[in-house]
Amino acid sequence: MIQKTVERYRAHLEKLRAYHHATGLMTYDMSTVMPKGAGAIVGDTFGVLSEAVYDMLTSPETEAMQREILAHRGEVDPAIVRTAELAMEERARIACIPKAEYVQYTVDQTTADQVWHEAKIKSDFPMFLPHLEKLVAAKKRFANYYQPGAPVYDTLLDEYEKGLNTETLDAFFKTVRERLVPVIAKIQSRPDVSFLHRHYPVAEQRIFSDYLMDVLGLDKNHCAIGETEHPFTTSFTKYDVRITTHYHEDAVEASMYSVIHEGGHATYERNIGDDIARLPIGKGVSMSVHEGQSRFFENIIGRSEPFIEAIFPKMQEIFKKQLSDVTAHEFYTAVNKAEPSLIRTEADELTYALHVMVRYELEKQLFNGDLEPKDLPAAWNRMYQEYLGVDVPDDRRGVLQDSHWATGLFGYFPSYALGSAYGAQLIKRIERDLDVWTLVRKGDLKPIVAWLTEHIYRFGCMKEPGRLMEEAFGAPFDPTYYTNYLTRKYSELYNLD
Repeated sequence: MIQKTVERYRAHLEKLRAYHHATGLMTYDMSTVMPKGAGAIVGDTFGVLSEAVYDMLTSPETEAMQREILAHRGEVDPAIVRTAELAMEERARIACIPKAEYVQYTVDQTTADQVWHEAKIKSDFPMFLPHLEKLVAAKKRFANYYQPGAPVYDTLLDEYEKGLNTETLDAFFKTVRERLVPVIAKIQSRPDVSFLHRHYPVAEQRIFSDYLMDVLGLDKNHCAIGETEHPFTTSFTKYDVRITTHYHEDAVEASMYSVIHEGGHATYERNIGDDIARLPIGKGVSMSVHEGQSRFFENIIGRSEPFIEAIFPKMQEIFKKQLSDVTAHEFYTAVNKAEPSLIRTEADELTYALHVMVRYELEKQLFNGDLEPKDLPAAWNRMYQEYLGVDVPDDRRGVLQDSHWATGLFGYFPSYALGSAYGAQLIKRIERDLDVWTLVRKGDLKPIVAWLTEHIYRFGCMKEPGRLMEEAFGAPFDPTYYTNYLTRKYSELYNLD
């Protein structure tokens, strides 16, 4: 009897996957090649598809199958059991939302994202504000439907990292702030970075992007690269992963590190176990773990001197005019320049966490009632002056710079800082098993990816994120690995005491 239920549940999952695949393709298309005038039609389509998904996720028949599977867990494939467990948790979050509100929110997300793109170009926050207000109000309602009386922001954080809350994050950011701000204050000199801003034609940068994908080991039969305003990665399954980048002809490192960052996400998705690849659990387990992988490759590997030494000959081959008078060491110091700045995605490793802290503090205030959406630009500008000592000249380079709030991803930003800290602890563990920097200097990342696959990637969502990372680290998470790593690296780079 239970095997027939499992067969019906697998068929249900395949149908659900097809819906998610369709909406994912539309989202990718909307951010890369869709003509601006198509937005209204796409919103309508998202509404129809989201209604079908809602019905599938919340139907009594689906719940009954899941409960039966969990009641016979000893007789069922563990991957199906885990899928049912997580699906029940997802159902609890969604079923408490009236269907009409759920569908309308999906439409509002689509519209807000389209308006955000235009508002950012125009640096026009008031244009985006009504859409942001709708999303914030909806997320507050949804959180209260799910956990009445609980702190709303804690409920949102838990969506991206199970068990995460403001108490944990306050302690984490306190450690980061106390240990890194003094290091930032000591840095007075700045390396020459002028050569990064010579003219780098997009055509040449595209060739370089393809090369970087090869270095990362991304099979182009299963991983494609597109172009968008705000780079992201989409994975439909491990067999179809899409990364994106944004080219600036006067800033070669911007796309370079975007490709490596998104390539880190893709590397995770491409190495999910084949046995779970077509199931909902065949994906990265949480956003902090996912960002840990992207920032591991972007920064710990990608901004290391051995990595620059490995790829620099190819860079000089592609960018003959621009880099003929530059050494690998000069390029290494330039891409590790530490200086408070405006744009999170272009920030150096040392100051990056402060950019995330601004967003974290604003989101806390937004969802505990201390800040209204209309007041975000002023609060943003004030915090950037307080935390980073920089003046924000306009909303395009301020409150409108990120796409996350335009798609309702409130509670996501802390994952970038946590992920960075995960990577710093992870590299110390990997160094016990591999001669990491000899491999990197050769441009051979395969053994490193194999290690990560064995300890993290292959499991998908089979384990809880905290347990997964603790087992990979071989110890509890400790943010001082992160602060020690940055202190050591930048003390060496800038000859600090």
